[in-house]
Amino acid sequence: MSATDDYLDRYAASVMNTFGRPKLVLERGEGAQVWDVEGRSYIDFLGGIAVNTLGHAHPALVGAVTDQLATLGHVSNFFATRPQVELAERLLTLMVPADVEARVFFCNSGAEANEAAFKITRRTGRTHLVAMEGAFHGRTTGALALTSKAAYREPFEPLPGDVTWVPFGDVEALAAAVTDATAAVVIEPLQGEAGVNVAAAAYLRAAREITSAHGALLWFDEVQSGMGRTGHWLASQPSGVVPDVVTLAKGLAGGIPIGATLGLGPAAALLQPGQHGTTFGGNPVACAAALAVIETLEKEGLLARAVEAGDRLRAGLAADPRVTEVRGVGVLVGVTLAGVDAPAVVAAAQDAGWIINATGPDRVRFAPPLVVTDAQIEGFLAAWPALLDAAEAAA
Repeated sequence: MSATDDYLDRYAASVMNTFGRPKLVLERGEGAQVWDVEGRSYIDFLGGIAVNTLGHAHPALVGAVTDQLATLGHVSNFFATRPQVELAERLLTLMVPADVEARVFFCNSGAEANEAAFKITRRTGRTHLVAMEGAFHGRTTGALALTSKAAYREPFEPLPGDVTWVPFGDVEALAAAVTDATAAVVIEPLQGEAGVNVAAAAYLRAAREITSAHGALLWFDEVQSGMGRTGHWLASQPSGVVPDVVTLAKGLAGGIPIGATLGLGPAAALLQPGQHGTTFGGNPVACAAALAVIETLEKEGLLARAVEAGDRLRAGLAADPRVTEVRGVGVLVGVTLAGVDAPAVVAAAQDAGWIINATGPDRVRFAPPLVVTDAQIEGFLAAWPALLDAAEAAA
């Protein structure tokens, strides 16, 4: 029996079957490269699903976590720590206009960040929410209530909320759905799980006008699209729209669990003592990791690099005629395939030493680390036609 089969059999016997059988057993990584327990190497073009901002084992991240853990690991939220305060200040400086008052709530994941945002919307005294078709906001009950895919929601209904679903990007449908009873509209500026659908700046601006007219909150879920992945700290920033709530996680600490909910303007004060909490949120180790990620993104010019790398990747993917659409911004990229099964492409890629992801039968998603090299991108693009060929042959 191989080491992989041994570990996967042990996994099946001891871990709840919520993910199915894993594809690999990974052991170590460096940059955008990972190795499995058999010693085989892969170039990681998924990045832990847009989490590993700096790739694997980046010295700045390793150093920050090691130093902080050796200094102060956990103290609970009865107390504050320097990394917690400094990270909150940095996020507000980077993501909120200087003339807008704002506050941060720290937690441990994107779903938790969205749960906190959900509770903020309830503090308006309203319960109606408007969400987008194709949306994914997490698996906890509040976040799940706003997640579009019925197969995810239905086994756990009834779920919280009075939710109206509207087509992503449809201004008229959004305007018709929002009323004076609406608490909030929640939008992912880039829908990652739906295959990387990009919200036009005009749509985000219209959403701001519509919500403001009805006294509703505008909530941007930037869990997957934030932290420099699109070349901006937030994917929504180029639109000029100032939302009321922003949620972050995934790439925030480059692989160390953390989430953040930003409340802007009046939304910053809607949650008061005793109305929400967390044991591990704002943990000094996670906050130190996030500070290291931010510092490295700035020091190494990785926001600009995300744009350059994404442009190179999208152009190369589009060159094959079996690719009918290429979407995305920066290094969050989705493609639609014609006549080729996306999961078969993912399997062919893994066999050839590449890690990518299918978000549907004809959609493939790429979310490589921002440190992915030109050589790695060019290597994948050179392999791309053969991967499509292999998928077609397997059909």
